[in-house]
Amino acid sequence: MFSSTSEYALRAVVHLASNPDKPCTTGEIAEAMKVPAGYLSKVLQSLARAGIVSAQRGPTGGFTLDRHADRISVLDVINAVDPIERITECPIDLPEHAANLCPLHARLDEAIALVQTALGASTIAEMIEKRRGMTTRPVAPTIGRRPIRPTSARPAEAPKRGRKPAR
Repeated sequence: MFSSTSEYALRAVVHLASNPDKPCTTGEIAEAMKVPAGYLSKVLQSLARAGIVSAQRGPTGGFTLDRHADRISVLDVINAVDPIERITECPIDLPEHAANLCPLHARLDEAIALVQTALGASTIAEMIEKRRGMTTRPVAPTIGRRPIRPTSARPAEAPKRGRKPAR
């Protein structure tokens, strides 16, 4: 649902919020957050233009948050690099939908609005606090967009016709 750019931006901002005592270089953030440094540099520039991070040049330079983490929402970070867009007109241009969204796009827009509200109400400071007290939970394995079962949970395949099962 969210782009890699948004994911990298969020990881970088969470890292900076977790390390407020000194500026962090792009390389430090990239290594700690498992993000490609070259691409992260562009992401950090976008965050700086949006007023979320500040860049300091020089041997002791790096990036810091431009404001306290409790004043930066998850939505602020995402919108700085890859804005979430609402559906304002029916993309299939049906004449009967002239001024209104069709039921499908109206429902999708409602979902987008709910996501924006939830992300706008979640601050980076909250993410840091939750991370500190976090207990790990398994992530559902996926291929593409569908959850998959671990190999050990899959039923054994039946032997193909005409072949003897392996021993």
